[in-house]
Amino acid sequence: MEHYYQPDIECMSREDMINLQNERFVNQVRHVYKNVPYYRELMNKKGVAPEDVSSIEDLTKLPFLTKEDLRNAYPYGLLAVPIEDAVRIQSTSGTTGKRVVAFYTQHDVDLWEDCNARAIAAAGGGKNDVVQVAYGYGLFTGGPGLNGGSHKIGSLTLPMSSGFTDRQLQFMCDLGATILCCTPSYAEFLAETIEESGLKDRIKLKAGIFGAEAWSDEMRVRLEKKLGIRAYNIYGLTEITGPGVSFECSEQTGMHINEDHFIAETIDPETGDVLPLGEKGEIVFTCITKQAFPLLRYRTRDICVLSRDECSCGRTLVKMSRLMGRSDDMLIIRGVNVFPSQIETVLLGYGLSANYQLIVDRVNHSDTLEVRVELTPDMFSDTVRAVEGRERELRDKIKNVLGIAAKVTLVAPKSITRSEGKAVRVIDNRRI
Repeated sequence: MEHYYQPDIECMSREDMINLQNERFVNQVRHVYKNVPYYRELMNKKGVAPEDVSSIEDLTKLPFLTKEDLRNAYPYGLLAVPIEDAVRIQSTSGTTGKRVVAFYTQHDVDLWEDCNARAIAAAGGGKNDVVQVAYGYGLFTGGPGLNGGSHKIGSLTLPMSSGFTDRQLQFMCDLGATILCCTPSYAEFLAETIEESGLKDRIKLKAGIFGAEAWSDEMRVRLEKKLGIRAYNIYGLTEITGPGVSFECSEQTGMHINEDHFIAETIDPETGDVLPLGEKGEIVFTCITKQAFPLLRYRTRDICVLSRDECSCGRTLVKMSRLMGRSDDMLIIRGVNVFPSQIETVLLGYGLSANYQLIVDRVNHSDTLEVRVELTPDMFSDTVRAVEGRERELRDKIKNVLGIAAKVTLVAPKSITRSEGKAVRVIDNRRI
């Protein structure tokens, strides 16, 4: 094992981990109550004070936080330190044009990079490796997170970002990349391009760390065969810290959660009741070491199962399963969170009807999004050139909101099938 495998933490006894979590959790509640008026008000409404919290057994006394709270508090409402102590933001796209902004102190950045270094170590990485980071950089957490983890573990880091496939393959071959970090769909595209280009004999990859979108065990098998690697899952979300909240080990039967930094619960999405280990539910995270943006009981809307089965790798950290879906209507397209309500806001603001469909597909191993929306009767009399102009305008407006491109198709009034029940807004044709 390399130096960032930390058995004193990752293999800690359950009793010792609970003691560590208790101390950090109690301190965090006090920190948040003192410094975050928004959350203090939520606690007061629930009749909870910091002195009511003495251990993680009191976790359920606290109110939940949701994505809606993050939007309501935008931009600084959940910041728990003076602005001069924050050194970075990362961001997701928002559902109404507002973005969720997460803040980091230097301490937070260091801990985030530690978590990603653990993930790389669990995939067999170390000082002698060349880590090619082909996640997007910038506000998206994927690139910066794995980049920092690679630095921490002492690997040579190739900060490639996404796209520019010819350049990706040139550096992969010339510099002998051994670990690839990107979305699984892009990894599959790279694999096909490698095969078509006759470069397989020049590829030295041994492992891939893939996340930011859903993928299956069947896709894992394909990637491992095509690239000659072991493919590892990684999980995270900007609101909590980014990738590195949990990671797969050599057993590849679930992702270990970094419990010294995050407390995980699964709840019934409808009632909010905490579920026992082994039952499928929505995963909720509480940050116990973050300083700038420490969310308590944040509802992710991601569905999974938690398990404490003994792991052959020796780690005692609780495992979360591969994601089994969402408890809301969010789509993940090319690593970006997309809500139908985002697009609906744009369409209605343009004067169109609410009769629309989002068609998601996967072409050449990349997600595509088509927005199909009905013209109003008066718009239907427009010339073809005018309709094309409207499509271009909408395409630009949607890209400004989502941060990704979408095809826009304007269709005749009443041409989209109505439903007597809940409207079918999303047609997801992807097969992973």
